Amino acid sequence: MLHFSYVATYGRIVSTKSDMQRDKRAKFLELANKRVNRAIKDLALIANLANRKNYEYTEEEAKKVIRALQAEVDHVKHNFTIGIQSSKNKFKI
Repeated sequence: MLHFSYVATYGRIVSTKSDMQRDKRAKFLELANKRVNRAIKDLALIANLANRKNYEYTEEEAKKVIRALQAEVDHVKHNFTIGIQSSKNKFKI
């Protein structure tokens, strides 16, 4: 909910810093809820892969999956601690 003020000299619309901060906060909350819930759902699907009745895998492949996931969780923790963007990593066994 931005409140815009009209600047007559330039004929453009600007917003206050407080409004922009609220907008950033609202965007963070919206995206965090969506992305974290999606990640939780995807982690549950990954956990299903551990069912040996349905899937065959080696212990080394299982360790690779766990290491990849743990590395990304560690990266997320680090980024939130220092406040920077994350890099795009792809996983492949």
